[in-house]
Amino acid sequence: MGGIDVANGVAGAVIGMLFAVLFQQPLQDGWYRLRRRSTRAIRSLRRREVSGPAWRTFSLGPLHTSALIVEGDGESPIPPETVYVHVLDDEIELPSDMRPWRDEIEAEGEQLRAEGRTPLWNGPRYAVESFDISRTALDEVPEVHLRLRPTDYYTFLAAQQLDRRLPDGSTPRSRYLDPDEPLKAPAFLQCSFAVNVAVVTSDDMLVVSRRSDRVRMAPGVWNSSVNEGLSRHIDSSGRNAPDLHAVARRGMREELSLEPHEYTLDLLAFVLDIGKRHWSGHFYAKLKDLSSTDLQARMSRGVADRWEHQSIDYVPFRPATVVRYMLREDRVHRWAPLAPALFHLALVHAYSRTLVERVEAQIIRRL
Repeated sequence: MGGIDVANGVAGAVIGMLFAVLFQQPLQDGWYRLRRRSTRAIRSLRRREVSGPAWRTFSLGPLHTSALIVEGDGESPIPPETVYVHVLDDEIELPSDMRPWRDEIEAEGEQLRAEGRTPLWNGPRYAVESFDISRTALDEVPEVHLRLRPTDYYTFLAAQQLDRRLPDGSTPRSRYLDPDEPLKAPAFLQCSFAVNVAVVTSDDMLVVSRRSDRVRMAPGVWNSSVNEGLSRHIDSSGRNAPDLHAVARRGMREELSLEPHEYTLDLLAFVLDIGKRHWSGHFYAKLKDLSSTDLQARMSRGVADRWEHQSIDYVPFRPATVVRYMLREDRVHRWAPLAPALFHLALVHAYSRTLVERVEAQIIRRL
């Protein structure tokens, strides 16, 4: 009897193992697939149709800006010969209920002069009438038409008061701007066009400047390597329209004491700060021979517009290093609106969009 029991036990064990092999694992696999499909089905039921604006301002994890990249992706520079700048004759005029604001600024300038203090210099500027983009017929290269009108610095300062109450209780922002149409605005609210340059030294250090506390607009914030506004007096010889690359080279000379033969220069994008209606041409400059140490030594011997910068950082120009720098606790909320998009585009230009966006995603996940 004992032998029969042992035989039965062995046979039962074999049958059990055979059952497990033939039926148990397939049943478990089937149950797992059913559960996974059910989870996906439940999640899909929770999803709803989502719509959003076609235009979104630049953001990077916790860093949110009012910079709207209108044209350019960083990878392919915009050729200078496809950028057409047109200057119209008629000067900008403010609406009648905003003219007293300009009068206040003019009176402030006169008061400062009378007291022997630094007055507000009412320099001739340009306002943006329109910005239009098309593509060339054969190779679809961007073709940009920028139309400008004459204006001055006092008008610019008056128009910057976008949230000041008008006599009827409205504001220039609520009366003249449509948040759903960010590219549409009257020219008198767009009295600023500048170039911003990301400068990288020969030893691959990104130059990051901090604006002086003495400047009237955005004092003390961290900004691009070079920021230079268009000037009717300086950038337009005779009746010629300004050349944006020439403006960038002027900024390089005045703010960093760099001459055109010392670097390469590429136009990466056109960007609009929708918060203040500031337009910008975003450039990338690579120094040929000057290292960060050489540049510091050069600047120690004199810079034309030294007063515009409070301090300068030199950051290793690698995607992970630059992204971490931009997201530092003491930086993330202290940027000029247009600078983070500029540095992102510069990284894309040097390293490719795929690599830069992968690095950005990895860093943001770890925050």
